[in-house]
Amino acid sequence: MTIRYVCKHCRTTIGEISNDAVTEAQLGFHFLTPEERGDIITYNSSGDVTVALVCDYCQEALQHHPELSLVSSPLQ
Repeated sequence: MTIRYVCKHCRTTIGEISNDAVTEAQLGFHFLTPEERGDIITYNSSGDVTVALVCDYCQEALQHHPELSLVSSPLQ
């Protein structure tokens, strides 16, 4: 299983874990509500997982320009 972390705004890969022994509890997914899980985690048919987060670049841009949060894809 591969867990891929990508920025939900710019789609840049933040990191990747390729280890079948890693559990969702070790990744902290069990702390998320079902709604949060649905918003940020997607599973594909091969069992790989994609987690959508915000990279440092986009986080800084949103902090300096909060009006960007009103646009659906502000930092493509």
